[in-house]
Amino acid sequence: MSASDQFSLEALAAEVGEQLLANGERLATAESCTGGWVGQCATAIAGSSRWFERGFVTYSNDAKIEMLGVGAEILAAHGAVSEAGAAAMALGALCRSRADWALAVTGVAGPAGGSPGRPVGTVCFAWAGPQGRLETETRCFAGDRSAVRAQSVAHALQGLLQRIRRPLG
Repeated sequence: MSASDQFSLEALAAEVGEQLLANGERLATAESCTGGWVGQCATAIAGSSRWFERGFVTYSNDAKIEMLGVGAEILAAHGAVSEAGAAAMALGALCRSRADWALAVTGVAGPAGGSPGRPVGTVCFAWAGPQGRLETETRCFAGDRSAVRAQSVAHALQGLLQRIRRPLG
């Protein structure tokens, strides 16, 4: 990843932060395949402590269960890389923080670990917010491990920005 790509992700995080501040809201993250990269982008922004509440890096299934309260039955039935898994991660982060919004990212960054149903590049996202808002999405990104992870960070932040700008109702 180039320095300009990292700057672009940080600029996107700054935009998210500005919108959260304008709304008087805060963010928590629950990350697996991105390993805290969303949180890193957020905390690279001076003053982010006003809108970034906390981040959970839950790479293993045990961490998802212990730190976020993801049900073992969800992981057994759907797998960690699933919209159900991402939704449980986001809701867990929201419940275990003082944030108004939570985003979750879980996927197969590669180069190994893929399967016919979940090829390398498959990433599931969830965004949980005020008044019970919860949305999930699955994307399949191309490229090597670094590219998949970078695209995942960008998509998570872009998805959050769209949702925090959208009025309820």
